Amino acid sequence: MPLPQPPSTRPSATLPEGAPLPAPGAAPRVVAALTGVGVRRHTTGRPILDGVDWTVRAGEHWALLGANGAGKTTVLRLVGALMFPTVGTVEVLGHRLGAVDVRELRAVIGLVSSAQQVPQDATGHTVVLTGASGTVQPLWRTYDDATRERAHTLLAELDCAELADQPFRVCSGGQRARILIARALMADPSLLLLDEPFNALDLPSREDLIDALHRLAVDRPELATVTVTHHLEELSPTVGHALLLREGRVQARGPVAEVLTGPRMTACFGRPVEVSRHAGRWAARSGRHPVG
Repeated sequence: MPLPQPPSTRPSATLPEGAPLPAPGAAPRVVAALTGVGVRRHTTGRPILDGVDWTVRAGEHWALLGANGAGKTTVLRLVGALMFPTVGTVEVLGHRLGAVDVRELRAVIGLVSSAQQVPQDATGHTVVLTGASGTVQPLWRTYDDATRERAHTLLAELDCAELADQPFRVCSGGQRARILIARALMADPSLLLLDEPFNALDLPSREDLIDALHRLAVDRPELATVTVTHHLEELSPTVGHALLLREGRVQARGPVAEVLTGPRMTACFGRPVEVSRHAGRWAARSGRHPVG
């Protein structure tokens, strides 16, 4: 059956023959799969990713970790249908990149990044509304009463209903992150990608966002998430899987208890790392201790 699309100014597109994109909220068992994926920089031919194999299934919550330049953002862009691999295959929501109109595919993938362009003077409610049309500026004539009410509901779900009438530009970093997550959820995606959502947040804002993501995972059991982060302390207790990247190669992948260990983190980051876990939360610090 054809994919119902939110009102949008995107160019119309026709899906190729084969299985249609899933309806909003209906996630296939395999949400994303990378097989033998390599990406090379166009200008120099230098490899950014090399031989990456990775599968994300419905309801799984992944942390994507690695040093700067390890390839985390490139992996996220591939899964978000924002770029194509040089070699290998990428399948997202049952469709292979290169054999599907990525404009329609992107419409059912939620993406949150602090670099996203949204109207700074718009209210929180208006910013969330733009997620229904996939536009930077609001398209007022396309939003019916149900769409407007859904935006309010999502703000409440992210525990920021009080921000509905507050200009985005005066919101704190943590408030902005939660508004952007609500915006991404307007399309009822099966896959939510979070690109360093905790960037520059203070401790209370970080904890508020972790709590919001925890509730989101509990309340939406079919939703799959991938979070790029530099700090284990930012992981919600619902994050059950981790992918470690080092210089474009997979260092480790799988359940967090097997991946987020001192030896594996040490191998990934190239320096001694001690890892601990308490009440479902993680912490990491350098194993190097000052002398004296």
